[in-house]
Amino acid sequence: MSSLTFASAHQLARMIRQREVSAVEVVNAYLTQIAKHNSKLNAVCTLDEDRALVRAQLADEALARGENWGSLHGVPITIKDFFETQGLRTTAGYPPLRDYVPEQDATVVARLREAGAILVGKTNPSDVNGAYQGVNDLFPRVNNPWNLDYTTGGSSSGSAAAIAAGLSPLDIGSDLAGSIRQPAHCCGIYGLKPTDRRVSLAGDILEIPGLPKCIRQMLVPGPLARSVEDLRLCFSLIAGVDPRQPDIPPVPLDYPVEKPFNQLRIAWSDDFRVPIAAEIQAVVLKAINKIAQSGANIEQWTPSNFDWTAAQTLYYKIAAYNYRYAQPPTLNAAKKSLTFLWREATQGEKSLRKLGNPTQALKELFAPTLQGYFEALTERDCLIAQFEQALETWDVWLCPVSATPAFTHRDAWTAIEIDGRIYPHALACGAYTMPFNLTGNPVVVIPIGQTQNGLPIGLQIVGKRWREIELLAIAAEIDKVVGSLQHPPGY
Repeated sequence: MSSLTFASAHQLARMIRQREVSAVEVVNAYLTQIAKHNSKLNAVCTLDEDRALVRAQLADEALARGENWGSLHGVPITIKDFFETQGLRTTAGYPPLRDYVPEQDATVVARLREAGAILVGKTNPSDVNGAYQGVNDLFPRVNNPWNLDYTTGGSSSGSAAAIAAGLSPLDIGSDLAGSIRQPAHCCGIYGLKPTDRRVSLAGDILEIPGLPKCIRQMLVPGPLARSVEDLRLCFSLIAGVDPRQPDIPPVPLDYPVEKPFNQLRIAWSDDFRVPIAAEIQAVVLKAINKIAQSGANIEQWTPSNFDWTAAQTLYYKIAAYNYRYAQPPTLNAAKKSLTFLWREATQGEKSLRKLGNPTQALKELFAPTLQGYFEALTERDCLIAQFEQALETWDVWLCPVSATPAFTHRDAWTAIEIDGRIYPHALACGAYTMPFNLTGNPVVVIPIGQTQNGLPIGLQIVGKRWREIELLAIAAEIDKVVGSLQHPPGY
């Protein structure tokens, strides 16, 4: 069974297509794995067992007739509980939505079903106030399969835990401040945050269904999986224009230029003004050395004129404008979250106050102006152009995912100790992810090693906007050199 539950999605698709295994056998293997382990992980919050088995039987019968539904024919998947699923409850971890059953799928769900995927269940998210942990007011806390006392990261918490523990081969998460990348890092799997507005958010219920949509910038869906190839396959299925979200531009998928590994120009950095844990730094440097020894041109680099402090503050400001008119639970949680950030900025170490000040963001949240919103968007436009120009010299840029590995469960927004120093929660977890939500660049996370006590460590691979296929091709080559996918013991 483990050969099925820890196979990648594209491998499962091939095995089903070639009749090496039936779709019913694969779906049953994952349902058995969920039944065995989910009670301690709380990764899957809603099962669709009966319909999944019926669909698997239909998939096998279709293949017997010579029909192929698509590139994921018969492959079981899970979906973060932020995305609407027709006939299956979708809650976002928000108690008033505990019985909400959508009448149609979110666009990303519909596209995966059209490719033959079989939905077996929904994965447990953190809510907006859950910080970088799998906590909400409806379901039990998500636990990390590597150590149940530790967080999975958030907010695609159950998604990452399910993939790491063999409960699912593929999931769709969403990322506003690292919510795909940080769980991938904490759980030792692969994740992709696409370019801003590359993938439709239609059917995402971070905000209450049927009310005006207020979160308009920096949030993007993307896949979590056990291989770069699965990220590429899933991304190619879910990306593209959508009549339900007219602001998705008709940008075709790019075609990567074939370039030998020794001709790649790779930049790297391990310092965004928030020092990373020494164990993470050691693993990152080991990966950098492996890449250099493999012949790639790799240099330490950061954009000389890119102001990380200003970027952090601008991120807070735009997030506040997006949240300001959102409905509960989003607005109430945003107020709490930004209040924690304000407290950290004003009461934390004096040296940390310059790392990004949320105080202005609080003012924007409680007293917004139309002029202030337009000024923030204009500032963002300038920053995106500046960053893209700086990145043009390089094929990709490597950097840590987080200043900290997975940490023990704690109250929301509690400060985090890193090598003897106390850091604000949002900066310890998000300082290396939030800038790329602001610039909109696509980012792949791959696992590259572990801490001394066996917690995974990931690496961000940052690419140019709208160049995901090129980024994924390079990420696959880097993964061959430094990738460290392992399965947590006992699963």
